[in-house]
Amino acid sequence: MSEAYASGSFGRVVRYDIGAAARGLADWLGLAAAPTFVVMALITAAGGEPQLLCSAAHLASPLGGMVPMYLLMSAFHSGPWLKLISGRGSGARGS
Repeated sequence: MSEAYASGSFGRVVRYDIGAAARGLADWLGLAAAPTFVVMALITAAGGEPQLLCSAAHLASPLGGMVPMYLLMSAFHSGPWLKLISGRGSGARGS
């Protein structure tokens, strides 16, 4: 793993494990994706139908549009939440 060294108090050298910090950040970003997409779907649904400007909007599929896309993206990014709930998260059982 890559490491960084910094001078601590009283001249001590403090070692930082950059890999562990990156893994922790990746875990949090993975947990942030699904709720973000759900909020985006709710905001888009509450904002009205922007496809009214299109003359062929009445022929469009009900599965088309931004709201279903955001909900599907939320479902596809729910893996980290399922791991966390099932107890297989990075720190749930202790390493």
